[in-house]
Amino acid sequence: MPITPTRQLLKIHWWRWRKRGQLLHRVSSVFSVLTGANTNDTLQKVQGNVAPLLAANQDAIYLNSKLFKRIQAVYAKKDKLNLDPESEHLLEYYNQEFTLAGAALPDSAKAKLKELNKEEAGLTTRFTRLLLAGTKAAALVVSDTSALSGLSSGAIATAAQNAKAAKQDGKWMLSIQNTTQQPALQSLKDRDTRQKLFGASWTRTEKSDSNDTRKVILRLAKIRAEKASLLGFKNYADWKLRDQMAKTPEAVADFMAKLVSAATAKAKGEAADIQALIDQQKGGFKLQPYDWNFYAEQVRKAKYDLDEEQVKPYFELNKVLRDGVFYAANQLYGLTFKERHDLPVYQADVRTFDVFDKDGSQLGIFYCDYFKRDNKQGGAWMDNMVTQSKLLGSKPVIYNVCNFAKPAAGQPALISFDDVRTMFHEFGHGLHGLFANQQYPSLSGANTARDFVEFPSQFNENWALYPQVFAHYAVHYKTGALMPQALVDKIKKAGTFNQGYALTEALAAAELDLRWHTLAPNETPTDADKFEMDALHKSGVDLPQVPPRYRSSYFLHIWANGYAAGYYAYAWTEMLDHDAFQWFMDNGGLTRANGQRFRDMVLSRGNTEDYGKLFRDFRGHDPDIKPMLLFRGLAKK
Repeated sequence: MPITPTRQLLKIHWWRWRKRGQLLHRVSSVFSVLTGANTNDTLQKVQGNVAPLLAANQDAIYLNSKLFKRIQAVYAKKDKLNLDPESEHLLEYYNQEFTLAGAALPDSAKAKLKELNKEEAGLTTRFTRLLLAGTKAAALVVSDTSALSGLSSGAIATAAQNAKAAKQDGKWMLSIQNTTQQPALQSLKDRDTRQKLFGASWTRTEKSDSNDTRKVILRLAKIRAEKASLLGFKNYADWKLRDQMAKTPEAVADFMAKLVSAATAKAKGEAADIQALIDQQKGGFKLQPYDWNFYAEQVRKAKYDLDEEQVKPYFELNKVLRDGVFYAANQLYGLTFKERHDLPVYQADVRTFDVFDKDGSQLGIFYCDYFKRDNKQGGAWMDNMVTQSKLLGSKPVIYNVCNFAKPAAGQPALISFDDVRTMFHEFGHGLHGLFANQQYPSLSGANTARDFVEFPSQFNENWALYPQVFAHYAVHYKTGALMPQALVDKIKKAGTFNQGYALTEALAAAELDLRWHTLAPNETPTDADKFEMDALHKSGVDLPQVPPRYRSSYFLHIWANGYAAGYYAYAWTEMLDHDAFQWFMDNGGLTRANGQRFRDMVLSRGNTEDYGKLFRDFRGHDPDIKPMLLFRGLAKK
């Protein structure tokens, strides 16, 4: 049978994913789980060795002239092929991806690009290794529990357990999380301990040459600028954003500019309130970043009479998972879940669930790994172990990873409301993967642009406080009593508290990312700290009491996790999520019909059409920033 253009297109895809790439893809997916969530020296060594090989393999595909010519030949005839919409989008996707990867470059430029790609892959792996080691080494060890005054008995027990595991018997250890601010800073009464803990976080990758990432990121920034120039773009962001919803760095800069003044103005007002409290207590000092969370918590208690320790007993992790996260998915989409104990797991804390669709058929499998370990990357994330594809006959296997404090043996896992939101957030990503309904794996599920992929996850956070869902899981872990309505009201009223700080620290990180990745090759700096300071000042987010959520030297998202020139996506997709949630509120809220519509028009679509059109089809208009500003208390109705 002769090869028609349509069959030729499918053959190209089959070659990439099945005949030569599928086994590698499956193995790489599982390897990624382990190196991210349960690594060790051996895995790190393997990771360092194979990263350049994987980069070379990627180049061998996307810089293959013969393959690109076949794609171009089909692309030139696409209007005459009568392709179904997904196949047509696949053709457009591959033509763009190969072009952006450098497939049209002359051989000499391709050779240079391959060298840069190989070096970049090795450096991103090195950055991850240095950061993990630096974060582990930066843990604060104290010898006297008086230094931990203010922490709960459970948190102190966990600190003792951490110290014992690190062979520091008789001491207490506060581990460092991935963000600049640390959870314990909210409760620690001793200012000297707060300063030490913040300092440990701030300098985690600067304390010794063996863990210093700054030379690595300077070289990465230069490599990326050189790659962009080689490919014919002004800078790395200009290249990276071409297949995103925003399209250009100018569009991103304009979007963030709409937020900076409102966020910083509110943050300054919040700082004034905190300083007034310090002065009232005759503290005798000016507010510093390591004071913010401690006194902000007191301001919150005074303004809203809300104590985090009052709230936690109503958020037991397993209850939140089953009767909150899973319950909302059931009410919206008809999903049901059954825990399994026969599947292999990489660590004893990992749990697995079968996920069944509304008709009772198996939709996929869900893994969750919620507790912090020293051999786990910081933060929270979702990914696929197996990607859904009709072409390959595969169903999705999804996992969520978080870094919640593990309780001492025999104690319940009580989490904060921020942690609750994180669980809903990551499962929103999971739904994006589970509802995938694509022919081709490269377009399936959450394989979307960075500034769209966070939309389903942030949207799902909205159900955490939705009355019907909240009442189903927010019960006291001892008594089973519902959270008192007065306490629920306090949580809701406090929802806009500290939002100036929260948005400013996130915008500061996003501005750092954008400025690192809008450098021309001849503009790359030699001093990472000075560049960071200047970038924050130029962006108008250099408030002395509000540090960036991530410093450049430990900004894992942009140096090793695929968010280069894309950290703005969290704010961008927050705009999308609040606008979409407003549609739900205008149309009856949490109903199966509304859930089905969102599943059909957003969650099941993967990367099968233009993101702007997809959003407009659901919402009826272009994204509106006002619902986001209203939610954060930065605008008035």
